[in-house]
Amino acid sequence: MTDNITSVGGGSGSEAGVSALQGRTGAGAPAESRGKTTIADSVVAKIAGMAAREIPGIHNLGAGMARAIGAMRERVPGGGGGVTRGVKVEVGERQAAVDLDVVVEYGVSIVDVAGDVRTNVISAVERMTGLEVVEVNIAVDDVHLPDEEEEAAPDEGRVR
Repeated sequence: MTDNITSVGGGSGSEAGVSALQGRTGAGAPAESRGKTTIADSVVAKIAGMAAREIPGIHNLGAGMARAIGAMRERVPGGGGGVTRGVKVEVGERQAAVDLDVVVEYGVSIVDVAGDVRTNVISAVERMTGLEVVEVNIAVDDVHLPDEEEEAAPDEGRVR
């Protein structure tokens, strides 16, 4: 893959937010480099979100308001699982950058958890996409306490 190049569709329509990997063409080129592979930003965001959630000590992803809206969205049929909630990516020609908003479990070492998340996200994104991850920025927005319940949806009152 030494001759592969990566470019981002910066145009309009379906090309925006998509990374394209293109290799040599012709009869002398290896089969794996004949043609073009495109990777959408949303794919990189899903990979990063799943990799972050795999780490022990991560309770959830997303800032407070995003988690509340996401919890309501998950209750609506077809609302989605929120894999990319708390994940923002920027994909360039050959590189990607990832920003994560996380909630950690009380009692864990935030420094250790952040290091493990960073390592796992970089490994997963680079292995699955071939893009170089230049940075993974982690913002710890909250600490989940053991006796803390998830925020109730607004339609659930105190009295039934």
